[in-house]
Amino acid sequence: MNSVDNIHPAGFNQRNRDRWVTDIARSLQPRMRVLDVGAGEARYRELFAHCDYRTQDFGAYRGTSQGLLKEQWHYATLDYECDATAIPVEDESFDAILCTELLEHVPEPIKVIKELERILKPHGRLFLSAPLGSGLHQQPFHFYGGFTPHFYQKFLGEMGLKVVSIDPNGRFFRMLLQELHRGVAIVRARREYSKWSAAYWILKVASSLQMAQYLALLDDEIQIDEFTVGYHVEAIKAR
Repeated sequence: MNSVDNIHPAGFNQRNRDRWVTDIARSLQPRMRVLDVGAGEARYRELFAHCDYRTQDFGAYRGTSQGLLKEQWHYATLDYECDATAIPVEDESFDAILCTELLEHVPEPIKVIKELERILKPHGRLFLSAPLGSGLHQQPFHFYGGFTPHFYQKFLGEMGLKVVSIDPNGRFFRMLLQELHRGVAIVRARREYSKWSAAYWILKVASSLQMAQYLALLDDEIQIDEFTVGYHVEAIKAR
């Protein structure tokens, strides 16, 4: 990704994840069997049109009507409406499994990983993402946060999955950018300031494109690995 996007850098989180999934889809051969676990609204369905693409979700989330991160929610047609720890397919059914932003929403994420390993073919590819830092979202189905590289190395390895890559989705300064942008929006929704006040200009500078571009550049130049919104992970079933 370029340091300075043509669109506002504060939206890097979802945009980077969409680019990552796009690259995954392009890397898969036609007619490969792909399962999107926690597919929800199946935003990635079209990317996998060349594959035998299937969807799974538990199907019980109805959106969030209160709080900062409220949203409407409409499930796509699901091939498997079930718990992610008990997907009703045979062992070694899929060439690739995509599981984005799900692990924080399930009560037993390690059991989910075990189930994904079960239904993945030998040498099949598993793609995971989950937040390291995030606000509460999709409540009441938000149980965990803080999925670290050490979590993936330990539990994927224990399940017979070889980690290929663990890449941060932004680092400290992009994380700061995201929350600064969110913070300005919160204040503006609750306060009105005259253009003659210091607060007005502080908010204007904080939310400016120039500030966003500067923080994105800092993120590339000063890479603080201990802070990120989350990781994009690839693993291969070793046996």
